Amino acid sequence: MAVETVRHSEQLSVLERTQQVIKKALEHMGYAESFYELLKQPLRLMTVRIPIRMDDGSVRVFTGYRAQHNDAVGPTKGGIRFHPTVTPEEVSALSMWMSIKCGLTDLPYGGGKGGIQCDPRTMSAAELERLSRGYVRAISQIVGPTKDIPAPDVYTNAQMMAWMMDEYSRLREFDSPGFITGKPLVLGGSAGRESSTAKGVTIVLREAAKVAGVELSGAKVIIQGFGNAGGYLAKFLHDAGAKIVGISDAGGALYHPDGLDVDYLLEKRDAFGAVTHLFASAISNRELLVQACDILIPAAIENQITDENAADIQAKIVVEAANGPTTAKATEMLTSRGVLLVPDVLASAGGVVVSYFEWVQNNQGYYWSEAEIHQKLDHILVKAFRGVYQIALESKVDMRLAAYIAGLRKMAEAMRWRGWV
Repeated sequence: MAVETVRHSEQLSVLERTQQVIKKALEHMGYAESFYELLKQPLRLMTVRIPIRMDDGSVRVFTGYRAQHNDAVGPTKGGIRFHPTVTPEEVSALSMWMSIKCGLTDLPYGGGKGGIQCDPRTMSAAELERLSRGYVRAISQIVGPTKDIPAPDVYTNAQMMAWMMDEYSRLREFDSPGFITGKPLVLGGSAGRESSTAKGVTIVLREAAKVAGVELSGAKVIIQGFGNAGGYLAKFLHDAGAKIVGISDAGGALYHPDGLDVDYLLEKRDAFGAVTHLFASAISNRELLVQACDILIPAAIENQITDENAADIQAKIVVEAANGPTTAKATEMLTSRGVLLVPDVLASAGGVVVSYFEWVQNNQGYYWSEAEIHQKLDHILVKAFRGVYQIALESKVDMRLAAYIAGLRKMAEAMRWRGWV
């Protein structure tokens, strides 16, 4: 029976796994069942159908979603992804993760998330512009600077955010830079936004290394994923003196115990972060995860560390730069072995923190330097890490549950004060 229970747990969807941790965190804090009933799903989930004229003259209809998890604290906030596998369950779970991120970093937001089922790699720039504008028209009634603030995510970028901001401004008939973040600098974007997720990971990793007794300079690091976040991470950590011994992309992985030439690899990768196809010595992603290292950073996709390979992970610290890369059972296994696991909702919070800075700058019409952005980001994430780590120590729970406890507390109290529960 125990074996069957574990197997079922590993097969749960990302939404179900998120609900499990939320329930456990709320129970740990002593909140009534009604709190969980309200927080286990988004308050709103909009499905839209978007007709787009393609370059060949045909009309194609795309399906999009926008989830708003909870707005008890303030407007919801979260990215928009363009990907073939986008589902309502995925955006729902991601909106809940955004709520946790905003809560544990003490931002005045709830979580939101959106997406469109499409493959932007097969679409022209003109088609992507029409799709971006069409999505904003479809969701315009439930978003805005004081309602729900979108941002870039998987396969979306500053150009798409600019199109979306322009479309929203046309609909509302006034300039609305605070409607969306991740914009180009000339349209009210923030310095440091593009690299903010990776910068946040390096700050959190620095704090984790301190408590784990690992010297970051000279530490052997494996980074699974070499796209925007993974590439910046490799560069930041390399420049900080760490030895990047492994990297990977969708096609394979590279590993060398003496370190890789990070600058060369960054120069050679293509627009989607692919570089391993250039090397005959490439290994698989699965093989990379269990190689010798001090720090392992999954920065690609979910469900990479499971009960099948967790016992073989050699790292002292695992930092989840990707969303959901470690299953519940693997989290238990790593924690029981003394591996310090820094969960995704904490490790990747740098993006939403700097998005908050961008929104604040748009609202006040005054903009900070990149140095000021980094200083403010460092202050918020150091405080967040220490708070989560303290909860883990005092309550004798793993870092993931500690992060959810920290992230849910403010939202639960806001719901109580509003009289919702």
